[in-house]
Amino acid sequence: MSRDEQLKERWQQLVTILSDRFADGDTLDLDAIIYLIGVQELGQFNKKFKKDEKVNLMHIAICRLLEPYGYYEFELFDEDGWPHYRVKEELPPLKAGEQSVLMKGAIVDYFLEKGLIK
Repeated sequence: MSRDEQLKERWQQLVTILSDRFADGDTLDLDAIIYLIGVQELGQFNKKFKKDEKVNLMHIAICRLLEPYGYYEFELFDEDGWPHYRVKEELPPLKAGEQSVLMKGAIVDYFLEKGLIK
């Protein structure tokens, strides 16, 4: 099985699991999954987030997802418990499709690491 086929298969498995768990079977999109990862990384599960906090949660998720690829490095938790990252290396210019593949691969790797998928 090629890397692309394996990614596609794992991505679909992951979308199904997360959609069943968090969206009553409605299909979660990439942004929704990134948001869920941000909430997971923050660890404040019972909080209602404001719009700007939701954007920050997605930023946390993106930093965490791209950290293993060498683009970000965890720096510290602030006094409110929010993680902060610093840029280690700028992302190369990517087309929309390439961005999507990068993020899906990073998300699959994240959930492989967490043991949710195999």
